[in-house]
Amino acid sequence: MKKFRFKNNEFIFSGKGLIMGILNVTPDSFSDGGEFFGADAAVNHAKKMLSDGADIIDIGAMSTRPGSEPVSYSEEIRRLEPVLKELCAIENIIISVDTINPETADYALAAGVHIINDVSGYFNPAMASVVKKHNAGWIMTHTGAVASGSVVEYPDGVTVAVKDFFESFISDCEKFGISKDYICIDPGFGFAKTTDDNIELLQNLEKLVRPDVAFLTALSRKRFIGEITETAEAGERLAGTLTADIIALMKGTDMLRVHDVKETKQSIAIYNSIYNNKGTTIYG
Repeated sequence: MKKFRFKNNEFIFSGKGLIMGILNVTPDSFSDGGEFFGADAAVNHAKKMLSDGADIIDIGAMSTRPGSEPVSYSEEIRRLEPVLKELCAIENIIISVDTINPETADYALAAGVHIINDVSGYFNPAMASVVKKHNAGWIMTHTGAVASGSVVEYPDGVTVAVKDFFESFISDCEKFGISKDYICIDPGFGFAKTTDDNIELLQNLEKLVRPDVAFLTALSRKRFIGEITETAEAGERLAGTLTADIIALMKGTDMLRVHDVKETKQSIAIYNSIYNNKGTTIYG
């Protein structure tokens, strides 16, 4: 049975619908930038997402929206420190940190974080060393390894490109001594992809899902959903997001990364009641 392991914990996927709640401690994220920039607001929002049904809290201290400016790892750590101090003390909480910097990852994992959510889009031996050192989970996103907001041409189609990237990343991890049980893959909706690319990916998601590696889909409030639904404001894209998320579940994704935890939990409950999925077992 498929597993995703991290430190002394693991998810065993006996069904579909793990929820990763998004917590951006940034002033400039595309949807909720500035809302939870203060430590108190961030901690309170994380607690609300947990009560609403989040299985993982994913904390990002650097925006990856198109046109965003990168920040130093020291600034990432400065933003994370007061939030992690509070959240890592909560019993049974599972936390991931969204970062491309090995230094930030090392700090966060030492502070009690379980998983690194890496949108660098390439296998970085320095990050691999940090992940392996802490027995952490490693989520890798296909981003084309280009600057945020860039678009990449895919001569053989985006589905083939993402599939090839995953195979290469998994192979590199295994050569480095990181087991597939500690890896999760994310096709990177919205990263270096046009609206047509994103639609193709969702249409073909079942071709990317693997029986031996955890799979995360991050569709929440993405720009292509806004373009399809003609919804300019990111916060108004809930209906489109939930529809796309259910399609992703039907095509085999294991986890959903979302802003709206309570509503997603309700949608998953309906999906599971119809398809008789028992859900995901969490062992600590």
